Amino acid sequence: MISKIGKSHPGQWLLTAAVLGFLSVFLVVPVVAVFSYALQKGVAVYLSALTEPDALAAIRLTLVTAAFAVPLNLAFGLAAAWAIAKFDFRGKEVLVTLIDLPFSISPVIAGLTFTFVFGLNGWLGPWLGRHEIKVIFAVPGIVLATVFITLPFVARELIPLMESQGSEEEEAAQVLGASGWRTFLRVTLPNVKWALLYGVILCNARAMGEFGAVSVVSGHIRGLTNTIPLHAEILYNEYRTEAAFATASLLAFLAFITLAAKKAVEWRRRRA
Repeated sequence: MISKIGKSHPGQWLLTAAVLGFLSVFLVVPVVAVFSYALQKGVAVYLSALTEPDALAAIRLTLVTAAFAVPLNLAFGLAAAWAIAKFDFRGKEVLVTLIDLPFSISPVIAGLTFTFVFGLNGWLGPWLGRHEIKVIFAVPGIVLATVFITLPFVARELIPLMESQGSEEEEAAQVLGASGWRTFLRVTLPNVKWALLYGVILCNARAMGEFGAVSVVSGHIRGLTNTIPLHAEILYNEYRTEAAFATASLLAFLAFITLAAKKAVEWRRRRA
């Protein structure tokens, strides 16, 4: 029998202990190890690893990639969620399935797909070569791969909320003479702003931390196509352990910022 809310129960304590133990082994210990190894030789070595030219280039590229991927997926997520939740049309279920595709496909396979399309020997490779447009082993390929991997995050946060809200408020606004664009800005968008912000935060976190797809299309060119995760991998493979963990700690720090932003949005959402 399930115990009443507010009363302690031996099973409750055992379950809590199991959850905390699991988190300690698979989350807390690895994070502590990352920062411990990163600071093993002191703060000066740690800062030096993060300010060397290749590290700074990796940080810049990661930020640039996120700066392109997040707004693109924000626009797509809003449009897709609005269409799916507010309208009935043929192929609606197919669209929902396609949005979920990046969740089910391996990031490495996604990267290979872009290579088959935009690579030198790919479908568009000869045309791109003739026009001196480089996609694979360049920044555009990294952005494309990141956009694909992070595509579902905004849409998937908005679709259930928009569907649960229905379309009565939008219909009322249109009856009162509001245009479609005005209805979207004054009615739809305010109703989903917290879910939208939540999706953007998750999208940004994944964009900065993506490894598999970016690894395939980047070419691992030092100072040019290495993002923070790729730079950390190269340092580790070169047995530069402290520098590798220093770079990894930067990603962990970004994860903490993401978590804090996520909790702030949840708190504001509950208060609203």
